[in-house]
Amino acid sequence: MRNFLRDWQGELKRVFTGSADALPEWVPRLADGNDAGYHLPGSAVWAVHGSMSPIVAGIRALLMQSLHPAALAGIHEHSDFRADPLRRLARTIQWIFTVTYGSTAAAEQASARVRRLHVPVQGSYSDRHGSVHSYSANDPELAHWVHLAFVDAFVTSHKIWGGRIPGGPDAYVREWAQAGRLMGVEDPPLTEAEMRLQLDTYYRSGELLADSRVAETVGFIRNPPLHPLLRPGYRIIFAGAVYSLEPQYRQMLGLEVPRLGPFPLPVRLATKVTLGVVHLALGRGPGPSEQAARSRLRRLGYEGG
Repeated sequence: MRNFLRDWQGELKRVFTGSADALPEWVPRLADGNDAGYHLPGSAVWAVHGSMSPIVAGIRALLMQSLHPAALAGIHEHSDFRADPLRRLARTIQWIFTVTYGSTAAAEQASARVRRLHVPVQGSYSDRHGSVHSYSANDPELAHWVHLAFVDAFVTSHKIWGGRIPGGPDAYVREWAQAGRLMGVEDPPLTEAEMRLQLDTYYRSGELLADSRVAETVGFIRNPPLHPLLRPGYRIIFAGAVYSLEPQYRQMLGLEVPRLGPFPLPVRLATKVTLGVVHLALGRGPGPSEQAARSRLRRLGYEGG
């Protein structure tokens, strides 16, 4: 039993860090730098990203992002997500945590690195009417959709499974707008209502598309090549992500909240329990990235570091 638990913890850590027993090399470097960075302890961003709700939010964001044909074309034509999905996840986690916890210079360098990786990600796609359009991953409009799907996912998931957000959801949307700007987003939303309105505009415009390529992507997200020890928990968290989606997007993606006959299963509670177990496995208290950031803040004399 002890070996089973140790193996399960190791595989869980491997998913989020790339290693079962060692921190990624970029984590200790978050203690470097000569300023506080864009976000401080007590901020909405620290509260949301330091909780367990981003585990659900990440899946929800991927599902939402797949509905934009340009975003999906970029993933299918320029990404190794099928062959090595954990590598792509690790890169995303590195960027999120560096912008969240790193110095200003670290956040800007991490964002510039992602934008450089995006330079060759361009091509063309067909809309629902068969018209062909060009796309580029660094196009501000496409970056705007990706940012909206991210913010929507993280706010929604935290409202369901996280704790209180300091300043409320509007504070998170406003604070994380800086991350959008670093990625080239022009005029990111600054309130939850503004974010919802912009999402609704995409939906009403008919720009979003659910086709066979979306169905293939959803199938992969539903059943990624995880270690067998992680699959039961992942199935519950995936169901939680589906539960959190608004009905119109759930319908577009061809997804339903699991049911037993006419009765919906207790997905919300099951997801909460699963996140709690993951939290215990990863260790309670601040994570390594937050600890590194607090070390930098103490060195610089910031209160609360």
